[in-house]
Amino acid sequence: MYTETQGSRKAIGDVDIVYHDGLYHLFHLVLPNHDFIAHAVSTNGIDWRRVNNALFIGDPGSWDDLMLWTMAVSPDPHQPGRWRMFYTGLSRREQGNIQRLGMAVSDDLYHWHKRPVNWTDERGPNDPPKVMQARELARQQSNSCRHALFDPESHLPLKAPAEFYESRLDEGRCWVSFRDPYYYREGDRGWLIMAARTKEGPIVRRGCVGVMEEVAPEKFEARPSLHHPGLYDDIEVPNLLKLDDEYYLIGSIREDAKIRYWHTDKIGNPWRSYYDNVLLAQGNYAGRVCRDDKGWLLWNFFSLGGADRTARNLMPPPKRLQLTENGMLRTTTYEGLDEFIGERIDTRCIHQLQQGIGQQFCSIDGNNLDLGCEAGFQAYVFDGSIESAKFTAKIDLYGLGKCGVIFRVDPETQDGYYLSLDLLKGMAQLRAWHTGAPGSGEHMMQFQALQSGNWRSETPGEAEICLIAFGHYIEFSVDGRIILTLADSTFSSGLFGVYLESARMRLNDVDLRTMNSPEQPANHLVTG
Repeated sequence: MYTETQGSRKAIGDVDIVYHDGLYHLFHLVLPNHDFIAHAVSTNGIDWRRVNNALFIGDPGSWDDLMLWTMAVSPDPHQPGRWRMFYTGLSRREQGNIQRLGMAVSDDLYHWHKRPVNWTDERGPNDPPKVMQARELARQQSNSCRHALFDPESHLPLKAPAEFYESRLDEGRCWVSFRDPYYYREGDRGWLIMAARTKEGPIVRRGCVGVMEEVAPEKFEARPSLHHPGLYDDIEVPNLLKLDDEYYLIGSIREDAKIRYWHTDKIGNPWRSYYDNVLLAQGNYAGRVCRDDKGWLLWNFFSLGGADRTARNLMPPPKRLQLTENGMLRTTTYEGLDEFIGERIDTRCIHQLQQGIGQQFCSIDGNNLDLGCEAGFQAYVFDGSIESAKFTAKIDLYGLGKCGVIFRVDPETQDGYYLSLDLLKGMAQLRAWHTGAPGSGEHMMQFQALQSGNWRSETPGEAEICLIAFGHYIEFSVDGRIILTLADSTFSSGLFGVYLESARMRLNDVDLRTMNSPEQPANHLVTG
């Protein structure tokens, strides 16, 4: 995982990733100041190394002199070999209440220069002459990643078009949403989409994906919204991609902190939603897509701080995007994790976690296990304490009882992670159970619900599961589709296994392999 230095006040924010010449380039915000856009590189999408920062807030009086928000990097369609970064800027002039979109360019993804803007410094018309002279001398510097030159012909920075979107502080939420740009090009036409808000409707239901078309290099014209569901306050960090002649629109919804998507067969036709349009479970946010040599990847940040997404954030491994036979978009495990897989654990060495509870049953046939617990709770665990591992199996559940997976469980206290599986309804719930301080009474039982997710099962009672516990990162898949993806540091090692309550199950093709744990986040920025 990738994050800012542990123990500092900084946290990683929205991310954007570009794959070029065998290298992943990560651009991301740094919270809470939002005063620069950081840049890191990786060959595998897991281990990152920071390089020089890409962009900084503008000099005082600039259109972006307060904060920088979400960015998007893409090839320049008008100058081959050049890159463009569209980014969100806030000005002190309006105390950051109006969002605008600007652009920077680079020939190598490392050295960025802001494009000229039609914006003048309106501060201090009555300043003393010596102060005015000092301000003018300070402006006399070469174009850089801090300062954008003035050009009266420039369309930048882009502001919310009043024709279609909320654009003034005296309407709607009294806070102009026009941020999170993403450039999409098809043929000889290009569109810049962004998080915006329509002018009509209930105030907290105006969130839409806005559009401006690039009609000439760096010249943009307003268009009506690409999609307005009529349900959300904002659709943040929108993405647009085309797969198998179908268009997919991905956005992050602040209300429930989930990443969702919509689809259509033609731009201009209504965007439709499947019964299950959640790509990543709660806590994953600001999803961004990038294409590498194997297809499309979805990246995001995850907040360990719960509802507060301004602290304790990290970027987990990406997810591979796949289409089902009926055109539904799904996330699957990133194949780059395979390079961290270690030795195989002998799954024939399995034993009960608790003794003397109910009638138990255990039969071992190679990598196939028959397990039972007629009454009460019983877990069957494999030998040895493990930190990081990948566990796969095909489960057949008999009866109407309960089952699940446990991992990083202490054999004495039985504290650890408990993953409850309802294979009939198609539901997974991950919890952390641990013992509190002695003498804390009813508070000794510490029970924390971490994440839940569901799936539609074509074969109730059966599922092919995959659990990955990789450092702080936890991922759970059913039949290849990721159901849970999160980060948690409550437990770092312990026993792995499965549990039953008044049920019997058969595990086929059981495979448990250790994983080489990732370098911990505190070391990512400072060690080699």
